[in-house]
Amino acid sequence: MSIETLKQLSDAGVAIWLDDLSRERLVAGSLADLVRDRYVVGVTTNPTIFQKAITSSATYDEQIRDLARRGVDVGEGLRAITTYDVRWGCDVLRPSYDASDGVDGRVSIEVDPRISHETERTIAEARALWWLVDRPNLFIKIPATKEGLPAIAQCLAEGISVNVTLIFSLERYGEVIDAFLDGIERARAAGHDLTRIGSVASFFISRVDSEVDARLDKIGSDDAKALRGKAAIANARLAYELYEQKFGSDRWTALAAAGAKPQRPLWASTSTKDPAYDDTMYVLDLVAPGTVNTMPESTLNALVDHGSLRGETVRPMYADAHAVLDRLAEVGIDYDDVVAVLEDEGIEKFETSWNELIGSIEDEMKKLAKEVSTRGPAAADKK
Repeated sequence: MSIETLKQLSDAGVAIWLDDLSRERLVAGSLADLVRDRYVVGVTTNPTIFQKAITSSATYDEQIRDLARRGVDVGEGLRAITTYDVRWGCDVLRPSYDASDGVDGRVSIEVDPRISHETERTIAEARALWWLVDRPNLFIKIPATKEGLPAIAQCLAEGISVNVTLIFSLERYGEVIDAFLDGIERARAAGHDLTRIGSVASFFISRVDSEVDARLDKIGSDDAKALRGKAAIANARLAYELYEQKFGSDRWTALAAAGAKPQRPLWASTSTKDPAYDDTMYVLDLVAPGTVNTMPESTLNALVDHGSLRGETVRPMYADAHAVLDRLAEVGIDYDDVVAVLEDEGIEKFETSWNELIGSIEDEMKKLAKEVSTRGPAAADKK
């Protein structure tokens, strides 16, 4: 095993972020180990990650017990738990933040996915999370719904750094970039230090193939079968083409001159879902400068074990990417319908995880509160 692939990836301009965070990882020091040994310079979280972390580890019991003793509302309790982890993660990543002049070393936390279609509530929660974590290297994750776009612009205008999540379509990605530019222009007008405001645009990868491949399998023709596993990478490559176009404009040049940093494309959902595919393809086929690839530790380990870079794999492939989308349309794949379904499903999946997480914490708080009331604090602590 060798970490040379990770070094080459970093040298190629791809920031390696970990798509995972848990109290157990923080207590054991494994996040710090990955930062030190495996070129990890950022962390992303989502409701599903927290749901798994909190329900599968006893490291949260003491905090949950204290929340129960205090009679804290379950929603506020959930935020107390998750912001504690994210704040700790920000502290672990702070040296990376300082060394990169604020580009990397970021940790993301998401607004409640149940309000993804409510602009004002999203802005209010983003402000609250920014205040609760109180770390300059925080990212507030806001879904790229229609209602999320003005929230993204407003948060950036207030100096809040944003990770725009759940992007699937090229059209929506263009709107996300426009929201970013609008927000940064307003931040400049308000006198904010643009050098401290960061943003990434999280373009989801593997879910595109999962949806498109299922449709190709139903079509069943040889032409359809030949396109399996090609849609997601083509879609992301064209997103980077759009990124180059938008950030090559005079509008961006003026903001860059004022100290603004570009909103980097971030490749999310980069673990392969089909076992027939190489487990490193969503990393090695999306190598381009100025990007972020956030991956679970299993994908990180796969890169160390058998990953081999082939140089830059995005810009030289623009023509091929356009051809793939054209061929998909020819065999009957409705791109607009695919991305609309994926956005709706993405919100729904995070809402489900969030509701399950709230239910789990509520049950645990009730159980621990009962122990405290019936057996006394000392007895509960000994359990």
